[in-house]
Amino acid sequence: MAFLGISEFKHFVGVVEDRHDPEKLGRLRVRCLGIHTSDKNKIATADLPWASVMLPTTASGISGLGQSPSFIVEGSWVWGYFRDGNNLMQELVIVGTLPGRPAELGNPDGGFYDPNRREEEDEEDPNYKISVYPKEKEEPDTNRLAVNDPEKPHSTLGQRATDRFFNQNIPTADFDEISPNIAASDTDNWAQPAITYNAVYPYNHVFESESGHIREYDDSFTIDEDGVRTNHYRIHERHTSGTSYEIDTAGNRIDLNMASYFNITQKDNKHFIKGDSDITIDGRHKVFINKSGIADNNYDIQVGPNANVNIQVDNGNLNVVTKTGQFNFDVGSDMNINVGGNYNLNVQGSETKTVEGTTTHNTTGATTIRGSTIDLNP
Repeated sequence: MAFLGISEFKHFVGVVEDRHDPEKLGRLRVRCLGIHTSDKNKIATADLPWASVMLPTTASGISGLGQSPSFIVEGSWVWGYFRDGNNLMQELVIVGTLPGRPAELGNPDGGFYDPNRREEEDEEDPNYKISVYPKEKEEPDTNRLAVNDPEKPHSTLGQRATDRFFNQNIPTADFDEISPNIAASDTDNWAQPAITYNAVYPYNHVFESESGHIREYDDSFTIDEDGVRTNHYRIHERHTSGTSYEIDTAGNRIDLNMASYFNITQKDNKHFIKGDSDITIDGRHKVFINKSGIADNNYDIQVGPNANVNIQVDNGNLNVVTKTGQFNFDVGSDMNINVGGNYNLNVQGSETKTVEGTTTHNTTGATTIRGSTIDLNP
């Protein structure tokens, strides 16, 4: 039978035993059923032929463009054909993979299994070594996040619940009633939205790497007995450390950083928040404006009408320092200063006070005025 210009077309089914291509072309060593023996003493993994992988149009085909290399690991079942026909059978081309449900984990010392090993205790033989892939008997190769079997949940579901620092309610600002302009309020709390994972096979499209990086595009939905459809759409990406982001079913975006977060913007950075904004910082908060010293690079805060600006320090100091410039207050209405302790004013130069109305001083103690010259009515 002729196929792809080959007069004697022959296909194969086999198992990948090596992906460490010295040429870095994404080739794989494959042990083929019916062609190669399972006895590695007769045909070792190193003696198997290299198979080229037929990549999709989005993959790297020339000059390193696109995705590379192919993500086929040892232990994968593959299907392909021999480019050199039925005679030599040394030029293999892999067309695709064949997922399945392994009946046995197998012994990696024999052929047709993943040659990589991990130690695992066994009641009958604690020295028995099983392959990395497959991991479980009688379990489909489909990712557990896509299958969503409650008896075999994906390990990250429990980890995500544990990682939820946001299980705690995080407090926001709680202002005491320290003046008529600052009304007392109860502590306001917020928490991370609950995980909305509710995948339905085959609508959750999952990619997981060997170390545990995960990407989900979930198109799942359910239909109740009344025919009402409920969408469970999500997008989720997770680093094996637990750092992740998720766009949940309601469209909320949740970013969780298990380490530090760096945001570097070379040009403008603009934010628009239509609702409320709460920032809770458990450590230090420092803002440095105009590091380059360019004139008129100001730090401006403008509050719209009918709103207050409240600053409260529960147990510490409020310090405002201008090293060389002026400190200006421009108050359009009344200005009230309430000092619970002493009030000290130290002026290195002159002090000028202009009052267009009357001035009233009320004191329950003595009043002392000292100066080289005191003119009460010059």
